Order: sequence, then structure tokens, then C-alpha cells
Amino acid sequence: MLQGNKRFAEGKAEHPWQDKETRHMLTDGQKPDAAVLSCSDSRVPPEIIFDQGLGDLFTVRTAGQMIDDAVIASLEYAVKKLHVSLLCVLGHGRCGALEVAEREFNELVRTVTAEAEESQDSIEAEDIMDDLDERIAQSDSIVLRQAGISVWQAREAELDCLDDIERVHVAHTIEALVDRSEVIQQALASEQLMIVGARYQLDTGRVEVLSF
Repeated sequence: MLQGNKRFAEGKAEHPWQDKETRHMLTDGQKPDAAVLSCSDSRVPPEIIFDQGLGDLFTVRTAGQMIDDAVIASLEYAVKKLHVSLLCVLGHGRCGALEVAEREFNELVRTVTAEAEESQDSIEAEDIMDDLDERIAQSDSIVLRQAGISVWQAREAELDCLDDIERVHVAHTIEALVDRSEVIQQALASEQLMIVGARYQLDTGRVEVLSF
């Protein structure tokens, strides 16, 4: 996949396995090498940026690579039924979903801070700030519920730029996937699956592999 991304970034994409013969060969089944959970952003199609062909990647895409039961079930199918050996969680630069999450997180912090300042009870004010994670989890905004914790974790680590928030969100997404899926847990424990985080850079076309 990284070799394919190198070809794509250098303008030397080969567009492999996209011919009529491959299409016919795949009518009886599929055996992708990897599953990719990525953002729905139109600028980040995994098959193109990794220069892959038909049947190579099992892709699941949502805004900000957010996860729900359908996403987990899809990835579990790839792991349990298709036996992919690699699961890549792919974020990207200038992610609109995370920009929204950051803006809504800032608005929530301002609200919580104002409530704390208005409280006459110092213990109550402290509790208000401590309950920030619950306020995120109970938000009406799906984006804030899904990505607000990533923004908060980045801030706690004194990481303020969107690039770093995107990297933290990839790590948080991986953590959530493993926590919520017994199928993925078992595949990792038996060394049948490897999970890797990555981030696509819009300006260079290159994918950086993230270490956590």
C-alpha cells in the first residue's frame, strides 16, 4: 500500500487490477488484502491514493472516520469472513469534521467555564469542569460526541494545531474500535490482524504512518 501511495504521490500511478479480466475474476468472491476505515472526504479515496485495484481494499468511509454499529459490523465482516490481515485507520489533513468538532468543543468549554464562574460553590465549580467528558458524551451533536474527546485529549497534551488533533483522533478511533469489537480483539490477540494508524497529507499526496 505504501508503495502504491508513493507511485500516486509522484504522479506515477499504475491503476493496477482495474481491467475487464479482473472484474470478471472477482465475480465469484473477494479476498482483499486490507480493510481501511477512512473519512468520506471526496479528496481522500483510499483506492486512488494507495493506487490499488478492484478487490484489493475493503473500505468503510464516514465523515471524520467516525464509528457506529454499522461501521464496526462492516469491519468485523472484513476481519472474520474475508480474513484481512491489516486494518488501517486513515485520517487526513484539513478534515472538515474535525474542524467542526474543534469549534463545537471550544463552544462547550466556554459554556462550561461560564457556568463554573457563576457558581458560588468552589466544589460545584470544580465538578462542572470535571464533568466535561460527560457533557461531550451527552451532546446533541454527533460530531462532538464522536470527536470531541479527541480534541480534548489533544488539548490536554498541549497540542493545539488541527494536524495534531487529526493524529490524536486516529489514535482515539483505533482505541474505540478495539474496545468495542470482540472480533477485532481476538484477531489482534491471535496475531491474525494488525492495526495501523495513518494520515493522508493533501498537499503532498503522501500517507504518513502513525506510531502510538
